[in-house]
Amino acid sequence: MSALDVLLPARAVFSPVVDLGAGTVVALEAHAGPTADPSAGPFPDPAEDPYADRYAARPALATRADPAADDVRRAVDAAGAAAELGTRLPLLIGLRAETLAAGEYVLSELHHGLGATGRRPNEFILCATGGFPPGIRPAVATALGGLRRAGYLVGLAGLGAAHAPLDLLADVAPYLLKLDADLARRAPGEPRRSALAASLMDLAHRLETHVLAPGLETQDQVLHLRGLGARLAQGPVLAPPEWRPGMPVSVPVAAREEPAAQLPYAALGPRVSEFTLPAITLPHTATAEEVLDALTAESGVTSIVLVDERQRPYAAVDRTRFLLRLSGPYGHALHSARAAARLADPPRPVPRTVPAVAALRAAGQENERVYDDLVVVDEVGRCLGIVRVADLIRGLAP
Repeated sequence: MSALDVLLPARAVFSPVVDLGAGTVVALEAHAGPTADPSAGPFPDPAEDPYADRYAARPALATRADPAADDVRRAVDAAGAAAELGTRLPLLIGLRAETLAAGEYVLSELHHGLGATGRRPNEFILCATGGFPPGIRPAVATALGGLRRAGYLVGLAGLGAAHAPLDLLADVAPYLLKLDADLARRAPGEPRRSALAASLMDLAHRLETHVLAPGLETQDQVLHLRGLGARLAQGPVLAPPEWRPGMPVSVPVAAREEPAAQLPYAALGPRVSEFTLPAITLPHTATAEEVLDALTAESGVTSIVLVDERQRPYAAVDRTRFLLRLSGPYGHALHSARAAARLADPPRPVPRTVPAVAALRAAGQENERVYDDLVVVDEVGRCLGIVRVADLIRGLAP
């Protein structure tokens, strides 16, 4: 049995991705920890992995003949450890840019390894980390494009510090942009860095992608980044190092709500992509018991999207209505072993490029489901995430 076959939760560190608007966990980042087999590879490099200092150092394992293979192993280890916890939260995993540029064989190994954990591609956000020389830029762009076509959500990390050509953002259409952690932490006290962070968020909003502010340690940092436009955040101020899925998070709240930064393109109206959150998805064949487990594991989950073999939305399970049906007389006995789609509703898909006001109007046309989550889809109809109608109302309110 290989190192990829035996995965333990203790071999990974988990960090929640928190929606600052709703105060809920919308995704989970996993970093592989130490392995029992010394030949399996080194610990993460502290320069690349912000969680590396949580592991005991082993200098003898600082190098490997094939760093790309080791990077893939750690990615699959992290995904397997998350699977051991039973969470259905979308999983964020970092990969070195050099690994992505290593070729089709490495990407194939990654795809098969992640698939063996029982998750589909749209349940992963694969984030390119670290700086990389200009010479590998075409290979990185090709790799990210291929992963995106396979259904993975892709992202770039270290924005604002790592070498990542800005036109790469246009080429690969990333789902997520992760700010450099040091930039995010220092922005509140340094006007120049604050201006840089604000301009990067402006750029991300124009490109219809999400911004994640990582490594936040104080309430002031959270409130400042939120004021600049960050919707997603991570850091010890939100959750302790021992955090696990299902545990609460703490979201600082300002004494008075500060108005959001006015963006120069506001007159055009925000796109629905600006309000999109990662979706929890299950196969359209999932049973009601499996959906119940996913809903009870995370109290902040408002819906679950059932997808077909091509990751297109098949049905939508609303949390409130689903739990009411199962809690009725004999509800659990009648439905738990049967298909959850029987208790679901048709999905309400909206393209990611649709203006938010148009999506809100579409939601208002259905009186009985006016507050149901909308399902955001890409250009070929695959599920990209969900939008909560309450977020649209708050975001469009004057």
